[in-house]
Amino acid sequence: MFINCKGTLVDLSKPKVMGILNVTPDSFFDGGKYKDEAKLLNHAEKMLAEGADFIDIGAYSSKPNAEFVSQTEELQRIVPVVELIRKHFPATLISIDTFRAVVAKACVESGAAIINDISAGMLDDKMLETVGQLKVPYIMMHMRGTPQTMVKLTQYDDIVKEMLSYFAERINTARTFGINDIVIDPGFGFAKTLQQNYEVLSKMELFKIAGLPVLAGMSRKSMIYKLLGTTPQEALNGTTVLNTIALSKGANILRVHDVKEAKETVKIFQISECRFASPVRALPSGQI
Repeated sequence: MFINCKGTLVDLSKPKVMGILNVTPDSFFDGGKYKDEAKLLNHAEKMLAEGADFIDIGAYSSKPNAEFVSQTEELQRIVPVVELIRKHFPATLISIDTFRAVVAKACVESGAAIINDISAGMLDDKMLETVGQLKVPYIMMHMRGTPQTMVKLTQYDDIVKEMLSYFAERINTARTFGINDIVIDPGFGFAKTLQQNYEVLSKMELFKIAGLPVLAGMSRKSMIYKLLGTTPQEALNGTTVLNTIALSKGANILRVHDVKEAKETVKIFQISECRFASPVRALPSGQI
């Protein structure tokens, strides 16, 4: 199971970690932390040193009720960051968190290798056509409405069944535009209640029916800290637990704020999976 990132073939049969780099003032966890070049580069370097396989850059917060950001402002925020990271860390595989085709095109032309779209092409009717022309992998997420309206759109008869239908339609449409490498993201926290998030997680292996890689993005989200009555800052342990469950359900990519901990989770999960998959042999009598 490979994706082609501008000539670099990435094997997703072994789980990968995508580090988050938000260049927004209002992201729920790290908004406003990376305001200048030094801080941006230090954080990118830290994530790469810790083993990030991708860095996902976003310039438009997609948290519930996020403020609207114009296309011009999004471009002004994100393109210089892509260029900066490519200049200092040219081998970095950069993912762009955007639902706008113009932003996607500008970033790929500046060196980005993946487009990560929270709307699966539903918020910009030029997105799928543009990604098909750019020939880059496309991460499509499940969401209803927009970041400003999604909290009101949580009524489902059968949430997983409806999500599978959504992905079937979106994948088929993406294929008609020549998009070859597709990753699906269940969209934890997007148009879903706390209970619905956990229902989706409990049935996450069903998304493998599409035969495509699956990304899990639950890092420090409200499904953790609201359940535990804490804060995003205290949600690292919960994130690790959910990442472990996601891996057991077949996740191929973990999108996280904390790369070191996620890489450790993957390493332990992989060796444990190998051990558990091995036949159990009886020990000689008297040995434990």
